[in-house]
Amino acid sequence: MVFETEEALLYKAQEARGKTFSEIDQHGRLNSKRSTGALGQIVEESFFGYEVNSNAEADFSNLGIELKVTPFKQNKDKSLSAKERLVLNIINYMTEADKNFYDSSFWKKNQKLLLMFYEWKKELNRGDYKIIETLLFEYPEKDLAVIKSDWALIQGKIRAGLAHELSEGDTQYLGACTKGANKNSLREQPFSDVPAMQRAFSLKQSYMTALVRQYISKEKLVYFSSLEELQEKTIEQLLNDRFEPFMGMTMEEMAEKLNIQINPGNRSAVPNLISALLGVKGTKLDKIAEFAKANIQFKTVRLQQSGRPKESMSFKNIDFNEIINEEWEDSYIRNYFLETQILFVVFQFDNNDLLRFKGIKLWHMAMKTINNELFNFWNEIRRVLTEGVILTQSKKGIENNFPKSNFNGVLHVRPKGADGSDKIKLPDGQWITKQCYWLNASYVAEIVKEVK
Repeated sequence: MVFETEEALLYKAQEARGKTFSEIDQHGRLNSKRSTGALGQIVEESFFGYEVNSNAEADFSNLGIELKVTPFKQNKDKSLSAKERLVLNIINYMTEADKNFYDSSFWKKNQKLLLMFYEWKKELNRGDYKIIETLLFEYPEKDLAVIKSDWALIQGKIRAGLAHELSEGDTQYLGACTKGANKNSLREQPFSDVPAMQRAFSLKQSYMTALVRQYISKEKLVYFSSLEELQEKTIEQLLNDRFEPFMGMTMEEMAEKLNIQINPGNRSAVPNLISALLGVKGTKLDKIAEFAKANIQFKTVRLQQSGRPKESMSFKNIDFNEIINEEWEDSYIRNYFLETQILFVVFQFDNNDLLRFKGIKLWHMAMKTINNELFNFWNEIRRVLTEGVILTQSKKGIENNFPKSNFNGVLHVRPKGADGSDKIKLPDGQWITKQCYWLNASYVAEIVKEVK
C-alpha cells in the first residue's frame, strides 16, 4: 500500500488507536518467539501491508517517514514512562565517519518518525497490548540542535579510532546503544584495528519518556535555554555559564541574588536554587526539558575543607528479590548508571565553617567502570544472596556480609532505613534493615576534584 501524502498515512495510522495486536495480526506473527520485533512486523505487514525490510531508506520512502512501534508503561505512582529506548538504525562505522549530519544514515532514515505507542502491561499477553496513540513526529528545533551535537560526538569518536569506547552516557538525547545478540557482535572501524561492539543510533529512554508524557499524559516541559544557545553550546556548557556567577556564594547569598526565599536545611533548597538560576523559577527539575530528555538528575555534594565529601552518596534502596532474579543486562543498577547523568552541585566549607558554592560537574559513569567495578559489585550482592546473608551482632548493631566500602573503591551497601526497625524481608526469609546503594565518599571526591 502506497501513501501519497503524510495526511493519508497519518489518517490510516490513527485507525490503529484502541486496537490490540491480536486484532491487527493477520499473519500469525504473535506466535513468533521474538518478543520485540514481532510487534513492529505485525503493524508493518498486517496493518500497512508492506514487507519487512532492512533498507537504509525510511519505511515510507516516498514520504521520508520511518515507522516505529514502541511501548510505554504506567509506574507505581501512576505516571507514564517509556519502557525502553527507541532503537533506530545500525551504525556502520566504516561509512559514517565520512558523512555530514544531513547525509548521515541517522538523518536519512529517521528525520521523520511515525510513532505508534502501545501500553505494556506485565500481566497481559503480547496480543492484548493496545495501541494508544499514533503521531507523526519531527524533532523540535531545540532538540535537533542537541541531537546534531550528539551525532557529532559519536562521529568524532569513530574518526578518532575510538568506536570501541562509545557509551550511551557520552551524549544527551541521541545514543549509540549496543545492538547484537551478545558481546561477540563486533564490527570493524576505520581508524583502529580494535573491533567495536555493534551499535545502533537510538533515542534515549529518557527522551522517549518525555514524548510519552507530552503526547499521552499532556504534560508540558519548560526549556531553560534558547535555540541560539543550543546551536552554539552544549547543555553542559550552558549549565556552566548559568552557575558560574554564583561561585563562592553561600546558599543564602545565592537566594538573595536570585530574589527567592529558601531554607538551607530543607531538601527543596538546592532544586529551588537550580530552577531559579536557570531562569525557570518554581519549575520542578524533572519538568525542565533539557533535564527530562537527557535524564539529568542532581546530587548535592558538601565538601569538608580538606576537599573530601562529608559523607558517601546514597541512591535507591535495594530490592533484593529483584536483584537476585534479574540479568545483568536488565539490572536496575546497570541501567541507572548507563542512562543517567548526574549534575553534582558542589559546596565546600570555608575556614569560617561557612558552606560556599564551589561549582558543578555533569557526570556519567565510565563504561569501563560499569563493565568492571559496577558489575563485580552487583555480582557480589547476588553471590551473598545465593550463598546466604550472614547477620551478626556487633557493638554497632547488626552487621551483614554485603560489600563494604573497601570492596572495590566505588560502591558499597549500607543501611538507609528510617531507623533500625525499618526492615525488609530477604529472599531467604530473614529480616534486615533496609539497605541502599552508596557511592564511596572517596570515589565522589575523585569525580568532583576538578570543580574549582
